[in-house]
Amino acid sequence: MDQFTINLLFVGASFAIYIGIAIWARAGSTSEFYAAGRGIHPVTNGMATAADWMSAASFISMAGLIAFTGYDNSTYLMGWTGGYVLLALLLAPYLRKFGRYTVSEFIGDRFYSPTARMVAVISLLVASLTYVIGQMTGVGVAFGRFLEVSNTAGLLIGACVVFAYAVFGGMKGVTYTQVAQYVVLIMAYTIPAVFISLQLTGNPIPGLGLFSTVESGEPLLQKLDQIVAELGFNEYTAHHGDTFNMVLFTLSLMIGTAGLPHVIMRFFTVPRVADARWSAGWALVFIALLYLTAPAVGAMARLNITEQFWPNGTSGEAVSVEQIATDPAYDWMQTWQQTGLLGWEDKNGDGRIQYYNDASPEMQERATAEGWEGNELTNFNQDILVLANPEIANLPGWVIGLVAAGGIAAALSTAAGLLLAISSAVSHDLIKGQLNPGISEKGELLSARIAMAVAIVVATYLGLNPPGFAAETVALAFGLAAASIFPALMMGIFTKVNNKGAVAGMLSGLIVTVVYIFLHKGWLFIPDTNSFTDADPLLGTIKSTSFGAVGAMVNFVVAFTVSKMTGAIPKEIEELVESVRVPRGAAAAQDH
Repeated sequence: MDQFTINLLFVGASFAIYIGIAIWARAGSTSEFYAAGRGIHPVTNGMATAADWMSAASFISMAGLIAFTGYDNSTYLMGWTGGYVLLALLLAPYLRKFGRYTVSEFIGDRFYSPTARMVAVISLLVASLTYVIGQMTGVGVAFGRFLEVSNTAGLLIGACVVFAYAVFGGMKGVTYTQVAQYVVLIMAYTIPAVFISLQLTGNPIPGLGLFSTVESGEPLLQKLDQIVAELGFNEYTAHHGDTFNMVLFTLSLMIGTAGLPHVIMRFFTVPRVADARWSAGWALVFIALLYLTAPAVGAMARLNITEQFWPNGTSGEAVSVEQIATDPAYDWMQTWQQTGLLGWEDKNGDGRIQYYNDASPEMQERATAEGWEGNELTNFNQDILVLANPEIANLPGWVIGLVAAGGIAAALSTAAGLLLAISSAVSHDLIKGQLNPGISEKGELLSARIAMAVAIVVATYLGLNPPGFAAETVALAFGLAAASIFPALMMGIFTKVNNKGAVAGMLSGLIVTVVYIFLHKGWLFIPDTNSFTDADPLLGTIKSTSFGAVGAMVNFVVAFTVSKMTGAIPKEIEELVESVRVPRGAAAAQDH
């Protein structure tokens, strides 16, 4: 059986499960559509939350970022997992106790202001839509590679699947579908990692294998440090970046996690307040299974790739063009070259492919002495690393098929959660909350499904015609959530900031963050419209990806200042804030 058929079987079987669950768990009421009837068990909800959170960025991109940068990109691990601790302790139980369906509904009621609710809706829509565009683009890449169709066809197939189970199932269908997707993606991530860890270190646990010794008897990380340094790259385990920017970036990811609406919405689906905290705890456990494996996946893949290009050691001769063309161990290179995401060129015509850092002064000296004319691995898209990993390690075809299903599950699960956040913002907050308060439950459910369908069309269109950014979508989504939604939630629960302060704070955080990102990435991400770059930022060493933390600080300062200048909150709101923090009972969901 060829690899294409194996991929089809794994992806097709996983899809049959997802769509079957969506039909079985079809939402029949707004309570089931938005919050799954508040009947989800904490362990189930924790698993669904983990799938919701572990997007294409976590599954496909994160290990690649770590593999090619090393220690400095461990900030992704710290920021994204640390955010869940904030969620579990500071937000989830209080928001569940408040008893509303959406984040913007909480902000509107707590700050007794339709304007505050509208600003929250705008923040939520922009953050969620930018995030889902990246997911839909990831869906296209994964489908295109493993089903051997064009990126456009892959994206359209993926959009149809998302439409089927998100639009008809709502939160109830999405929750149980995401449980299935979590099982698929965690198996797809850990099984290849176990195989590769056994191959390299003899240890079946990848996280422990990372600190074990390789066949030669030296520690794996020590060997990797030595090899990459000999090729002119930074040592893998050393810190090379700016520490202040690193701290801000980690903080931005943490509070961005705690402020992302599609994640917060999951905590409205459990029966009791205590269950919200347990859900967050279980989510952290399920996320940790992948996040503790990612550093090992990155390090082991970097070692495997480097050794494939230098089979005789870094002081010997590089791999020959003939060996790449004829040796089955290098078949993965031919496969990925067809996608345009991997490329090499024999620049000096010596019949070999030299992979090294041609910007390093030491390597330039060696290159001159040996007649090399630059790094000949001309293109290695870091996003292919996890998907190509089983092929690089020459693992069985069924493992490659499983990874195909896992990568697609990761992108689809997050896309569904984001689309649900978008639809509830439009139908529940905009239409029912502002435009037509008397709308029937049936009408609200219909408007939610129409809003989600429109969001899928928009995201698919932008995925087909991406405005030239991928990592920037994630940076913008996190920056927006960190700078606008998280401070509003924190001040709503723990302070007596008034409505004017909250609106001024959210707008200030939102605007300053968007402007800073556009100054560095281009206005509306149009190429060559930027005034600065992340290599030479506007404010000291603060990159655009780290600015969400600064935006959040601006939000807090403006909100407290304006609130102090404009008077106290009403007595009933003060009592509401106090009641939310009292650790007993939970209000039923209010429909108004």
